[in-house]
Amino acid sequence: MREIGQIYESCSSVKKNKKDLQFDFSSLPSLAAEMMISGFPLELMDGDAAHVPVIWISAVLDELIQKLGDQRVFVLSVLGLQSSGKSTMLNAMFGLQFAVSAGRCTRGAFMQLVKVSEEMKTQMNSDYILVVDTEGLHALELAGRSTRHHDNELATFVVGLANLTLINIFGENPSEMQDILQIVVQALQRMKKVRLNPRCVFVHQNVSDITAGEKNMEGRRRLQETLDKITKLTAKDEVCDAECFSDVIEFDVENDVKYFAQLWEGSPPMAPPNPSYCENIQELKKTILFFHASKPDGMMLRHLKDRIKDLWESLLNERFVFSFQNSLEISAYRKLERKYSKWSWSLRSAMMGIENKLHNKLENEAIHEIEETDLQTELKKTSEEVEKSMSDFFEKDKDKDTLIKWKTSFEIKVKELQENIVKETKKKLNESLHQQDLKKKTDAQRTDHENLRFKASSLLFSNKDKGNNEETLKIKTYTQRTNHENTLYEKSKEIVLKLKNKANDEEALNKEFDLFWEQSVKKIFTEIPPIKDIDIMRDVREILPEDHIKEESEYIKIFTVSSYFEYIIFKKSTKHPVIRAINNFFISVKAAFGYFRTLSQESEAEIKSFVTDVAQETDRMIQSFNISEMGYNISYIQQLTDYIKKRVTEHEEGRVKYVFKKEFFVDLVLSICKRANKMISDQHRKFKEAIYVRKKREEYYSIFQKYCHGAKSVAIFGEIVCQKLKEPIEQSVYKKTARDLADEMRSNCESLNGNRSNLEKHILKTLAEEEDFDKYMNYIQNPKDHFKSFIRDEVSQYVTDKFSVSVLPKMKKNIELLQQKIMEAEHESTEHVQVNRGAVGLWMNCFTQQLSDVLIFSEKDLSGEKHDDFDDFNLLEDVIRQELPAIMSDISSRFNTETFPVNLDHKFRPDELLIDHFCQCCWVQCPFCGAICTNTIENHHGDHSVPFHRNIGLNEKYYRNNIFSTHICTSAVTSSTLYFYPSDSDDNVLYRDYRSAGGVYADWSITPDLSELPYWKWFVCRFQKDLEKQYNKTFEGCVEITDEWNKYSKLNAIESLNKYL
Repeated sequence: MREIGQIYESCSSVKKNKKDLQFDFSSLPSLAAEMMISGFPLELMDGDAAHVPVIWISAVLDELIQKLGDQRVFVLSVLGLQSSGKSTMLNAMFGLQFAVSAGRCTRGAFMQLVKVSEEMKTQMNSDYILVVDTEGLHALELAGRSTRHHDNELATFVVGLANLTLINIFGENPSEMQDILQIVVQALQRMKKVRLNPRCVFVHQNVSDITAGEKNMEGRRRLQETLDKITKLTAKDEVCDAECFSDVIEFDVENDVKYFAQLWEGSPPMAPPNPSYCENIQELKKTILFFHASKPDGMMLRHLKDRIKDLWESLLNERFVFSFQNSLEISAYRKLERKYSKWSWSLRSAMMGIENKLHNKLENEAIHEIEETDLQTELKKTSEEVEKSMSDFFEKDKDKDTLIKWKTSFEIKVKELQENIVKETKKKLNESLHQQDLKKKTDAQRTDHENLRFKASSLLFSNKDKGNNEETLKIKTYTQRTNHENTLYEKSKEIVLKLKNKANDEEALNKEFDLFWEQSVKKIFTEIPPIKDIDIMRDVREILPEDHIKEESEYIKIFTVSSYFEYIIFKKSTKHPVIRAINNFFISVKAAFGYFRTLSQESEAEIKSFVTDVAQETDRMIQSFNISEMGYNISYIQQLTDYIKKRVTEHEEGRVKYVFKKEFFVDLVLSICKRANKMISDQHRKFKEAIYVRKKREEYYSIFQKYCHGAKSVAIFGEIVCQKLKEPIEQSVYKKTARDLADEMRSNCESLNGNRSNLEKHILKTLAEEEDFDKYMNYIQNPKDHFKSFIRDEVSQYVTDKFSVSVLPKMKKNIELLQQKIMEAEHESTEHVQVNRGAVGLWMNCFTQQLSDVLIFSEKDLSGEKHDDFDDFNLLEDVIRQELPAIMSDISSRFNTETFPVNLDHKFRPDELLIDHFCQCCWVQCPFCGAICTNTIENHHGDHSVPFHRNIGLNEKYYRNNIFSTHICTSAVTSSTLYFYPSDSDDNVLYRDYRSAGGVYADWSITPDLSELPYWKWFVCRFQKDLEKQYNKTFEGCVEITDEWNKYSKLNAIESLNKYL
């Protein structure tokens, strides 16, 4: 019969396209219907292909209706493991002849009509019973993933089709059926198109002693608990109110659980049938006929045909259900994702500490090269801890049997992440090494060309030379930080000789020092004029060509535009002139009817991605300028504009169908520089503060006092060492506190303690609570920027709220640890010098080496100090121990909420550390709705996907008459009637066949889903007018918005986020 059905479907397909088919195949369904009436079973599902031949089955049922009339049928199906006695039970119950044997005797599903006698019709409310026999689940002939997928489809199909399903369990343990029950419950809740209300009866066969009442009661209780647990898990994922199994399926544990004796008395083949088995069969039959079948929920044959069709189509569309075996799998996978987030943070957090330590050593010239093997060695301990944690999780977690399927993929994922972290860190450290090499070259040039110091001062503050000022900047920095300080130290010694008689007059000393200080500083700064404040936007306008100049109020913020169409000009076609003329003619005809050529969604996404990438690269360039160390120069803006111009040209020369207008380049430059203005200004302010020695007046006065009181040179040297340590200590404390704070927020901050999906859930929740349309637009159009902004806001709020109870204690703890480390280094250096009978040089070398991994403090920081040689290192140790606590106390006194964010190093801020963790991932957006791929690996293998899609209209998808599309892409891909136009093509493509459009569409896996998605429906209703104004489109005529969507409140929208994220 299967082959007959295939012939019929093939002929039907051919005849649909070709009218001249000679073969008459219309009688085939009639023959099959006659056979069904005569008592032969008909294959409902092809067991080898797991396919329901809907055309063939519908035709046969149509013929049945023709022959029997539209009769009412009661559908009874059976599910169970292979060789568990399903077919035997049905044969014994209704006198049927389903095939029985050991092994896989039934393939797929078969249906057979059983006529109800006239006297029974009044009691049963049905004319026929349609018995559906199925193949055994977990068939040995199938293996692995195909078994699960096949079983899930079969279980969902037959339960959804039947009025009553017999769940056949061979033995007394229902655990082997749990996975099937879970997927069935979840699938039935999700299938909104086929409104099903099935019932189940559990049949425990081969029970040794069915008379043991207490035993059966305990079995029923355990079964009820198991089913209730499954239901709660499913209800949590599907956001429904079901608390027990009977809330989903009509079920009575007392009446719907049956225990069957063994079929044979003794061992076959000589054993006779067991009379108790026959009695059990008869009891079950009575329950079915007089209790279940008597209810008025049987269906007509025409309804049966529609149900089979709708159920099968829904099954094909519900691919999400089968990508996870059941609700336990969904729960386990989410738990695994949370664990992965913790593993990845452990690796990143450890590497941050390693990076800081190696960066300090590089700055101190304690090491001179970085290899990946060095980083891998440093990370080895943490890597092994993560591996052990992963192993324990997969081996010991209660869901280990479910999790095992993802073990290999996540091990590879963690390995790739570790490799990426190592490569990123090596790149950063090599950049620091490159900058250090430049400094060395500069120092060498300073020795050979001392007179360049004076040229530097005039060149630095002249905007005439916008070129190569980097070397002079570095020369100036060296002169200001080293030469000026040494000059002050020397001059302070000279004035001491004049004030010997006033050493005990503190007021006189202070007055004389103030006079000396003002004169000395004034003389120093006559060589280099004061550093002026900078105006980034003024410099940008100065660099741009005159015809490109715009006032700040005139340019458009390119990061927030809704469309780039106004920025582009389509390239002229390179096709044959005749073809080009024809295309132009059609374009003009369309224009006459109001259809104008627009930029495709693919091109819009392409330009948006290009803008984002250029912005990110320019951010990296600005950081590499090291403005806080070298100062700002207009040449940096020149480098930025040159780079942006180069990228724009490269993009236009690529495989794109447009070129940019000059306004695009101008707005892009202005937008990027405007965004970078604060970062550059903050770094330049730090530079200004660093070079002005005026702020160090108290430090110099302390040393000056010691000179006046006749302190020994060793004591003065100890004071100088402590003063020189002040800035490195402060830097180290802020860096370490930033890392500690990021660690704490990963544990304690609700929005940041999970994976990126959890972060996005809190972003959407915050957006809904604030109801700020501009922020919504930023999230939709610039998701990565919005994520970064949200993280910064969260960190800022956390620091403000927790400063006294969390941030400040961390800073004090870190400064105490540093003090202890310095004391230990000082003591060990003293011992080392005494044992080796060394001089001050050996002490400085040993002292700085021991601190090289925690402080940016090297021997060169002390090499410029003029000190007399001494050998009393015990006194030096005492001086440092006496002076260091005061230095630490002074640093600690400046810790507060205002100075904390200002003094943080740009690269080691807690928000930037968390941004690196959450934002180094995939940011590709759905080509339909713009939702972001949730994969945590950038440039990952496999398809892009996201569990939470949104309204297509929010990505500027609209109908030809400028009416917004209200479709959600997850439901659109289930349709056989909805079309879209990919790229610049005029050829439409079915949404359900979106992959056939190629390009970005082929890279996405969009799971068909008919869920309601209240969040985005609420958003559209709440901001309908704003959206229409933003995109210059309309929702007029969209019935869904006025009728269905308006029923959702903001609370409904926020609560729905827990289902998907």
